[in-house]
Amino acid sequence: MTDRRVVVLVVPTAGTWAPPGRDPEAWRLAMAEDTYEVLAALDRVDVAVAVAGGDEAALSEVGALTWPGTPVYAVDAVRPVLGAVEGAGPAAAVVAVSYDVPDLPGLLIGKLFRALSNADVAVTPAEDGSLAAIGVRLPVAEWVSAAAPTFDTDLSALESLKPRRHAVAIGPGWHRLRSTADIARLDPGLEGWDATRSVLRHA
Repeated sequence: MTDRRVVVLVVPTAGTWAPPGRDPEAWRLAMAEDTYEVLAALDRVDVAVAVAGGDEAALSEVGALTWPGTPVYAVDAVRPVLGAVEGAGPAAAVVAVSYDVPDLPGLLIGKLFRALSNADVAVTPAEDGSLAAIGVRLPVAEWVSAAAPTFDTDLSALESLKPRRHAVAIGPGWHRLRSTADIARLDPGLEGWDATRSVLRHA
């Protein structure tokens, strides 16, 4: 039995939007880099990166944003969260985090790990109805495997599938950057999200 905890950044390879006048690739990588830095600063967790639908070139591109020794692996684009969990190796719990939360407070991830001592799944809901982070206790419960939640899964759908009252834990919410309107949620006064800030400054 292991008490290892792993947090995995999940990065897509396609379908990324960008603010007007910005390059979608530069924007995708900037958000991923900043989100990774948040996760890499966490205490007592291992960090990995999963690239959804990625080939060798995509893995290398994203891997260049990480610290040496960080595992970077490809996962199925259809089941990216469970793929991230499976690729993380032996662990007590794994939290998969969407790439588009460059200003996410690290303490929210800690809250998910704590919740997983009792819940099968713990989530950070995003304001648009999606999920910013999904924590999974291992071994993965059968109902979680069948549900195969992704960051686009509606929280109410996940709640409707839970087999017992406390199977799903809901942490404090946050915001994802999924449209131009979401940029207004970034706080210029907060430290961090430097790469994202740089892309916004330079059209």
